Amino acid sequence: MIRVVIADDHHLVRAGIRALLEKAADIEVVGEARDGQEAVDLTVRLQPDVLLMDIAMPHLNGVQAAGQIRSLAATTQMVILSMYSDEVLVRQAIQNGAKGYLLKGSITEELLMAVRAASRGATYLSHGVSDLVLADGWGESGEAETGNPLSQLTPRELEVLQLIGEGHTNNAIALSMQISVKTVERHRTNLMTKLDVHNLVELIRFSIKHGLIQLDE
Repeated sequence: MIRVVIADDHHLVRAGIRALLEKAADIEVVGEARDGQEAVDLTVRLQPDVLLMDIAMPHLNGVQAAGQIRSLAATTQMVILSMYSDEVLVRQAIQNGAKGYLLKGSITEELLMAVRAASRGATYLSHGVSDLVLADGWGESGEAETGNPLSQLTPRELEVLQLIGEGHTNNAIALSMQISVKTVERHRTNLMTKLDVHNLVELIRFSIKHGLIQLDE
């Protein structure tokens, strides 16, 4: 039996994924998480075979949560769910230990295949993503040469960018990340320089455009 945890901040999405998985005789859903930090905590506690995780979640996004789980040397295999086929996000997900990257538009057809492949330790990419990987000429290292500005950012800067996009103040970000407000301000300045944006609104638009946060429909 393949034990699965589902992580998505939308209850209806989690319910839909659970319904699809529970139709399979060889898959059992053992837990649900509403954000990235809860996904990490549940993975540590339940040690599922597979963690299905949305990329755009509060507190920690899917890529950041995957990195934390990987650092804990957990045996759980991870599959990222996303609305976006951005090549940088795909690369970061895989580099942070994800075994799969599944576009939400193809969940119905590919979900079970992705879960079963991940449980075996195999990599599964949605067709649109695999086409992108081939087109971008990823080398043996799993990296693609790309002009996407996200590739310039450090993990800390990505975390700050997501929290800014979610509307958190500098003080709230500092508290969440356990760093000083001055350090947050420095990260924010670096983000604006690297991304060639000039104000808070442009930073938020950038984070939405590149899938770090997702607006409710």
